[in-house]
Amino acid sequence: MWIRQKVREQMAKKNTVLTFRQAKENGGKLTMLTAYDYSTAKLIDEAGVNSILVGDSLGNVMLGYEDTIPVTMEDMMHHGAAVARGTKNALLIIDMPFMSYQISVRQALKNAGRIMKETGCDAVKLEGGHRVCPQIKAMTEAGIPVCAHIGMTPQSVNAFGGFKVQAKTEDTARRLIEEAQAVEEAGAFAVVMECVPAALAELVTKKLSIPTIGIGAGAGCDGQVLVYADMLGMYSDFIPKFVKRYANLGDIMKEAIQGYIDEVGSGAFPAEEHTFKIDEDVIKSVTAVNS
Repeated sequence: MWIRQKVREQMAKKNTVLTFRQAKENGGKLTMLTAYDYSTAKLIDEAGVNSILVGDSLGNVMLGYEDTIPVTMEDMMHHGAAVARGTKNALLIIDMPFMSYQISVRQALKNAGRIMKETGCDAVKLEGGHRVCPQIKAMTEAGIPVCAHIGMTPQSVNAFGGFKVQAKTEDTARRLIEEAQAVEEAGAFAVVMECVPAALAELVTKKLSIPTIGIGAGAGCDGQVLVYADMLGMYSDFIPKFVKRYANLGDIMKEAIQGYIDEVGSGAFPAEEHTFKIDEDVIKSVTAVNS
């Protein structure tokens, strides 16, 4: 009886595609943060975020690439499985990397299935509007939940000519609305909108029955996502306009590391409380044998 009760309590806490839909219906705001390793995922999950995204932004944050293009399926599954081990309650979504779904519906379905099976995640995310609707439809029909991603899609950075705000003209704004409606119709349970004017993102949010998750898309979305290293001040190569820093852990980390260096140099670390004792007779004995 006690075990069944604990299982029910755990299930009640778990965020799912259903709780995302309910949040939309009830006017609740959803929170999403990226994570790329077990320890960070565990902290984020325990803090109570609704969703953790293993973004292909790991190419920038973890691997030091200039963009997300070089990230592989193996990268995503390696980091995704680690995050899954640290995630209990958040809805875990893993990005499908560049060229893992664009070639064909068959390729997309096969790779999405691999990600789900080999990482234990709850859903996958892929970039694009109309052009990926057949892939979204095939995945959802196969039982794979899909989060869409429109607006500034980083895997298309070269086609866009850089990281730029999207849908600022009448034609492109209409196209964004159409793409949002298309991915919803294809079966996506949510859609990320990146670098989209706030008023347009709010309009899209009102038109859709699925949640919108904004990143650089204003407060009118149903939820927000940030790269954890950005919002904690741990990544400084590039700071997007839409990022708010809630802490400067990068400075705290450097200060702590410098303190460690100083104490090792002075002999202050390790102190007695950081060491293990041995019987003096043992030391006398081994000293005598080796003298």
